[in-house]
Amino acid sequence: MVEEVDLHLLEEWLKIDAEDENLEFKAATRTFQRDDLVRYSVALANEGGGYLVLGVTNQHPREVLGTRAFASKNDINDIKYFAHQQAHGDIKVTELRHAGGRVLVITVPSRPIGVPLRVGTTGEYLCRSGESVTGMSDARMRAIFAETESDWLSGRATAEISAEKILELLDLDALFRLLGGPILSTPAASCGRLINLELIVQSRSGFAITNLGALVAARTLSGISVEFGRRSPRFIIYERRDKLITKSEPKLDRGYAVGFEELVMKVYESAPQNRLVEQLISTPMNVYPLQSLRELIANALIHQDFSVLGSRVMIQMYEDRVEISNPGTPPIDIDRFIDDSRSRNAVLADLMRKAGICEEKGSGIDKVVAAAESHQLPAPEFHKSDSSTTAVLFGPKPFSEMTQLDRIRACYQHCCLLSIARQPMSNQSLRKRFDLSDNKSTIATTIITDTKNAGLIKLQPSDSTSPRFTRYIPYWA
Repeated sequence: MVEEVDLHLLEEWLKIDAEDENLEFKAATRTFQRDDLVRYSVALANEGGGYLVLGVTNQHPREVLGTRAFASKNDINDIKYFAHQQAHGDIKVTELRHAGGRVLVITVPSRPIGVPLRVGTTGEYLCRSGESVTGMSDARMRAIFAETESDWLSGRATAEISAEKILELLDLDALFRLLGGPILSTPAASCGRLINLELIVQSRSGFAITNLGALVAARTLSGISVEFGRRSPRFIIYERRDKLITKSEPKLDRGYAVGFEELVMKVYESAPQNRLVEQLISTPMNVYPLQSLRELIANALIHQDFSVLGSRVMIQMYEDRVEISNPGTPPIDIDRFIDDSRSRNAVLADLMRKAGICEEKGSGIDKVVAAAESHQLPAPEFHKSDSSTTAVLFGPKPFSEMTQLDRIRACYQHCCLLSIARQPMSNQSLRKRFDLSDNKSTIATTIITDTKNAGLIKLQPSDSTSPRFTRYIPYWA
């Protein structure tokens, strides 16, 4: 998944000194050829995805000139179709209205792991070399065919540097406090421990920080490289329930482990407050449980797909909900998040567990669902697209305002929680989940019937035929 494009991100790009393998600017004031767009799309995809920006000069300091290329909706649909046919993937086209003119951003997703792309079915395999598009070498193709998802984390984030530079780039005091053990006083001793943790590697002339080391322990990710700056989580707070007005966008740039608590608290403290009146004392309380935010943010960081350069975790807070998304589709079905777990990045997950950020036994989604129940919140929602996974936490909503889908989702998740505890769901337990009185059993029955018809729950096998003793279990139990 590549990053969502807006004017704020464009302004960040304009400050970058030079283009790289994942970002290309073209003035294209009048036109841009479809064939050239395909060539750049293939090359960017082979580099892990990126952006082709039309209407901006490629020399620093950059100037927004505006572009007339692909000016109509039909033109944009045409290049999307052409790129799909010739570049073997879907591109996204975003029009931005900058003060300097119309800017067109072509967002190119990454190629699949282990699969180099070429133009058409018989064309050239292309890659980026600095600012140029070139043919891919045989050695590069062999490396792509041989790669696996774990290779990226063990790769090098820096060139060879000194032990003193390691201490300058990584926040070792914070890291070692999280991992336990003494705060080592000498660079040599610190580097020895980092080597054992696979956070750095040593050669004859120095050390290099691994991608894993940079991700978890960087003082600032942007201080490692521009690429790692783009891997920092992005947190956007919107004024309303849509994206029309951005209230703020707090800066987040620390390594995932050393900056985790700061990140979680920044999100938690930015949430709206729910005024509860207890014994005539008005007490402000955040609408989202802290534990839920911790679990979902940790999951997004750990389970993201690192095969795409320029990807990042997104946290978007609206007036009525917070959405936490990560690059990559999940290795398990979203309906099984509560009872099953598989880590996409086992090495990262293990280190974050040692740092006390996540648990070894699973994803913690059951805690998120349980917190929603105990706080009488709508059930969290999980969904996936072709390139991302998103979890949604909702603010308080009266039962009367919940949609049929809201109620079905809550019923299924309630049934899953009970199943994990080896208990079946009943009409009575569901009424308790929704805080419904005993005389609302008919409403609970309707929700159970709708959930059963949706194929999410089923009757528990029983000798009894009395409705009073009817119990339910998840469809997978």
